[in-house]
Amino acid sequence: MKTILLVDDSATILLSLSSILTKAGYAVEKAGNAQEGLAKFKSGTKIDLLITDLNMPGKNGIEFIKEVRQLPGCKYVPILFLTTESQQSMRAEAKAAGASGWLVKPATADDLLNTIKLVMR
Repeated sequence: MKTILLVDDSATILLSLSSILTKAGYAVEKAGNAQEGLAKFKSGTKIDLLITDLNMPGKNGIEFIKEVRQLPGCKYVPILFLTTESQQSMRAEAKAAGASGWLVKPATADDLLNTIKLVMR
């Protein structure tokens, strides 16, 4: 079973995404901010995909994924941004930082699952 780490400061988003992903057969780990997300990686939890928000208190999603990319064994972990931001400049910055894909909230369950399948090949 593949494990997906969800990092978002919205408890509602974490709950709804977790429900969709669990029903689709994924194991789900959750974190409410970048620091908690980094702790999941550093604890040795095997993460097959990271889905993160961009706008969070403390570190934003781009700072977060730059740190994740520096961790041993995390250079090629697929990373999806799920955010309300849709500007092309932000997408380019995220891609340069190491993001594999981008979804704009609110994304449908089908869009989410199809995008996951694409980036987890």
